[in-house]
Amino acid sequence: MNFMPHDYQKYAIEYIKGHSISAILLDMGLGKTSITLTALADLLFDSFEAHKILVIAPLRVARSTWPEELRKWEHLHHLTYSVVVGTERERLDALKAQADIYIINRENVPWLVEKSRVPFDFDMLVIDELSSFKNWRAERFKALMKVRPRIKRVVGLTGTPSSNGLMDLFAEFRVLDMGERLGRFIGQYRNAYFLPDKRNGQIIYSYKPQPDAEKRIYDRISDITISMKAADYLKMPERVTNEVLVTLSDTERKKYDKLKKELVLELSDGEITAANAASLTSKLTQMANGAVYSDDGETMKIHERKLDALEDIIESANGQPVLVAYWYKHDRERIVERLSKCKIPFAEVSSPTSIEKWNKKEIPVGLIHPASAGHGLNLQAGGNHLVWFGLTWSLELYQQTNARLYRQGQTESTVVIQHILAKDTIDERILKILEKKDRSQADLIAAVKAEVGR
Repeated sequence: MNFMPHDYQKYAIEYIKGHSISAILLDMGLGKTSITLTALADLLFDSFEAHKILVIAPLRVARSTWPEELRKWEHLHHLTYSVVVGTERERLDALKAQADIYIINRENVPWLVEKSRVPFDFDMLVIDELSSFKNWRAERFKALMKVRPRIKRVVGLTGTPSSNGLMDLFAEFRVLDMGERLGRFIGQYRNAYFLPDKRNGQIIYSYKPQPDAEKRIYDRISDITISMKAADYLKMPERVTNEVLVTLSDTERKKYDKLKKELVLELSDGEITAANAASLTSKLTQMANGAVYSDDGETMKIHERKLDALEDIIESANGQPVLVAYWYKHDRERIVERLSKCKIPFAEVSSPTSIEKWNKKEIPVGLIHPASAGHGLNLQAGGNHLVWFGLTWSLELYQQTNARLYRQGQTESTVVIQHILAKDTIDERILKILEKKDRSQADLIAAVKAEVGR
């Protein structure tokens, strides 16, 4: 694909290139990976200011998102990369491979620095989700600080760097500038910007910011920081849509293709039959989401790719409320199971009480069904991020659900709508038709026929 950057993306690209240290506070869904990679390509092969780059990211983002973005954009095809994940042998082989960019998950930073025995000769560092380094006591922070003086250029990417308060900024900016702006020691930082809060005698349990702390801290870091929410810097579109692609494994793909071709799929615990094109559309959509109803009504789980992507999106939101639209009952059940496992607070946003709590930003993850939330709900006060876990066939419900956040009264400068899509499945065809505003159910049926005929 040809990369046609928005004005705010052009600004961010030039900012990264023009600053040896930069913190890019870019809201999720606005293309932080493509922005950064475009800047890296120029630094590597235009100005020659970088030669060997290390990217630190969450595991699934390191394994999938960065490689996919490198493959996606035509102007990045000349870049070589190596993904440093997996077994120790696989990681060592990846480090020894010749590449421009090395991508590692954040959990393996201590191993890279202290145990790999591979020379740390990276001259540029990108930290995807800078908030992952907000704990100055963490092993990953301590390990990275050992080699930080060797790195000439650093980029920190995140949506909300202080999701737990201003105290988070100390470690994050020390990784970036080695303590130049906010101090080298946590005690220094506390004394300068905070006051003791809860205490028992001489024992202090918590701190609160001094009255002018926020302004003073932001003044200190402003020379290396831009926020993609700031109207001073950006001409943001009113609405930004984004596609988050997940890829089925070979085994999962075979199940999908078998049902598509033969209209019958036999699994160990049930059989799935599609009687006609409309039924097949439904079954394939369910399988793309990760589960499907068998002929006797039982839920057959196929994959967890979309659940993994949803977890990553919620993490990248760093505490900002996220509204998640689902279609099938088994989608909701599996989403609830994953959120509960991850200890992420959530609630169905449908009742007057839950709507009020959402609009007060008291619900980190809100679950909605387009049929019940598509009309009449004013949810714009509670957030500006909507994720489609699974698509609806109804253009009306799709548009009306988007309008719960994308409407008059939305206080944020932009609304981000993300679609989690299973690559090379009916997901992509349905979204394409929805985006073309094709209102006919017959066209959706035609989509599945085209899918079957591929």
